[in-house]
Amino acid sequence: MPSDPTPERQQHREVPAQHRAGEHLANERTFLAWVRTNIAIVSLGFVLARFNLLLRENGTSTPHLGTRTHSLGVGMIGFGALLTLLAAWRYDAVNRQIESGRVKTDRALVWSVTIAVALLAFALAAYTIASD
Repeated sequence: MPSDPTPERQQHREVPAQHRAGEHLANERTFLAWVRTNIAIVSLGFVLARFNLLLRENGTSTPHLGTRTHSLGVGMIGFGALLTLLAAWRYDAVNRQIESGRVKTDRALVWSVTIAVALLAFALAAYTIASD
């Protein structure tokens, strides 16, 4: 019986003891990159949520626009908070894997975050087009 020409994917990657310090530092850098991104998302959400105040100060009264930006901003703040929790969870999971000497990627988390960010981007694009 012929064997399958495609090699089976490894479930885990072995981490030699002498490389674990580097792996821990890389894990920490990845976590900090998540946090920086989440700070940007939360900041943008805060600006959108407060946009209605700016409109009122300039004498422009558009309650429908203000309500939509407020809701979108609060949603982005919540999304940034959720991503921060996911980043901490993933950091801890990878940290434990490094300590055990076996690291495994989490494709489901990567795709989940990718889809959520893409949907958020599409929602912002649709909102921008609709508000013009």
